Amino acid sequence: MERRHLGGAPLVTALAASDALAWVVAVAVFCALRLSAVAGTTAEVDWPRVLAVGAATGLAHLVLGSGLQLYRRRAALGSLDEAFLLGSTVVVTGTALTLVSMVVVEPFLPRSVPIAAACLTLALTAAARAGLRRAAERRQERRARWQATPTLILGAGRSGRTVVEAMLAGLDHGWRPVGFLDDDPRRNNLRIRGVPVLGRTDDLARVVRETGAEALVVAAPHAPASTLRAWATAGRAAGLQVKILPAITDLPSGAADIRELRDIRVEDLLGRHVIDTDLPAVAGYLAGKRVLVTGAGGSIGSELCRQIKQFAPSELIMLDRDESALHAVQLSLEGRALLDTADVVLADIRDQEGLVRLFEERRPEVVFHAAALKHLPMLEQYPGEAVQTNVWGSLAVLEAAAAVGVERFVNVSTDKAADPICVLGYSKRLAECLTADVAARADGVFLSVRFGNVLGSRGSVLSTFASQIAGGGPVTVTHPDVTRYFMTIPEAVQLVIQAAAIGERGEVLVLDMGEPVRILDVAEQMMEMAGTTVPVEFTGLRPGEKLHEDLLAAGEPDARPRHPLVSQVPVPRLATDAVRRLDVREDPALLTHRLANTCASLRPQPSGIQVGA
Repeated sequence: MERRHLGGAPLVTALAASDALAWVVAVAVFCALRLSAVAGTTAEVDWPRVLAVGAATGLAHLVLGSGLQLYRRRAALGSLDEAFLLGSTVVVTGTALTLVSMVVVEPFLPRSVPIAAACLTLALTAAARAGLRRAAERRQERRARWQATPTLILGAGRSGRTVVEAMLAGLDHGWRPVGFLDDDPRRNNLRIRGVPVLGRTDDLARVVRETGAEALVVAAPHAPASTLRAWATAGRAAGLQVKILPAITDLPSGAADIRELRDIRVEDLLGRHVIDTDLPAVAGYLAGKRVLVTGAGGSIGSELCRQIKQFAPSELIMLDRDESALHAVQLSLEGRALLDTADVVLADIRDQEGLVRLFEERRPEVVFHAAALKHLPMLEQYPGEAVQTNVWGSLAVLEAAAAVGVERFVNVSTDKAADPICVLGYSKRLAECLTADVAARADGVFLSVRFGNVLGSRGSVLSTFASQIAGGGPVTVTHPDVTRYFMTIPEAVQLVIQAAAIGERGEVLVLDMGEPVRILDVAEQMMEMAGTTVPVEFTGLRPGEKLHEDLLAAGEPDARPRHPLVSQVPVPRLATDAVRRLDVREDPALLTHRLANTCASLRPQPSGIQVGA
């Protein structure tokens, strides 16, 4: 709890009076003890003189204490700073009393009394301050406790224990735990720091009525998305604020902090369990290496840079053609963004000669290729642009990397490359196969990684729905049954980093993304979280869109030799001449047809036989 200066002028007056009284009491007590020990009685004590000396000493203490600003609230009540001022005042006062007693011809006090009285005075005055401070803190705690929001904690495991301890230690942050909910029967009737387990998650409505709870904190940040959705829906139905504490490993401090409590986001409800791998162990290949990221200003590229930075590469080279995006990623990494350092490179992957010069000058050892055009409807209109960036641009990066002996190369792909039916899918499938071809000729490990939609990326369905809901609707959904695979950006990036460690040459690594999510459910969940309902308009599937996406193409084996949640898929090679012959100036429909035919010839071939030559 935050320590505050407690009390005002009345408290200062009371402290000064009690300090002076402590001297009177201390002097009287030790005079009585000393004379009683000598004469066997206190009848010989000159009490008027003793009390006068005690009062004079108390007055001297007040004068000295005022000079040291002991009574001007320089320090908080009961703090170490105040203890130092108090001790200094008592010691100096006691020393002065001792000296005066020693130099007078006829001592007015026994010479042992001043030292003993000073010790007792220090104990009495310190105890008074400690007692006043504790009383004030108890009043603050009681006030904070009853002003805080009564809160139920869902989950009485280790995370739940951490949450309740943090709440009780920081009641002034506004949360008062009143009970736990937990489905583990072994935790029935358990009490944690005095907070009881009151029932199962199914008992939420009853427990809310009994406790008057106003908030529900989910202390299970790694629960499956489907479970989080059910809990969030039940909590809101019971009229509760629903909060979640991020995983301890995601917190900057590495420890539970009630200030990090946040609303459940749609990403929490649509995401899935992050792969349970020891990322620092598999990412050891980054330490001390020169690492280059293309598309570094994009959603995936910028998160790649942030995560790679944690593994201490000798150099992180961030390449993008968007200067504003480079400014943003440098600012997020360094806290400053003057764009005048060698770690940011303004370049276009379409510029093959420029890439060759860059790779020869900087000699990257690990390359993550995330630069791409990705918006499906736009590329349906401009297939030539998809070819120039996603195909030729990828080939330029691949060949420049192979020429300088890059050790590891990861091409970022998409689930739309599995049995593609759109220009985006065609172009990314060709990039996968070009990566396999270069992998067969280069010295390093060249591979691709394929995943579905990332939550929160620029232009994603979440940002579109949020804008439409805020504007009063309608929310546009292509089809009531359309589904997509979703993952969070950090999870996608972890997969990309892992791919470079566990993948083999020429492979595509595909993450098991769980069950696909119905887009209409996403829209309804976002409306529920916003506390509003707007019309939904079904616009129909656009050219190139599938009703349901595939992670694996027909004929691709689902082999998982290195990790139970990662498929390692062999990819057929595609000769570079097959794509160099493409004419980006021809009619868009003809070019799209040519891309489709080229992909159709690229059937899964575990033997890696070269095709398209």
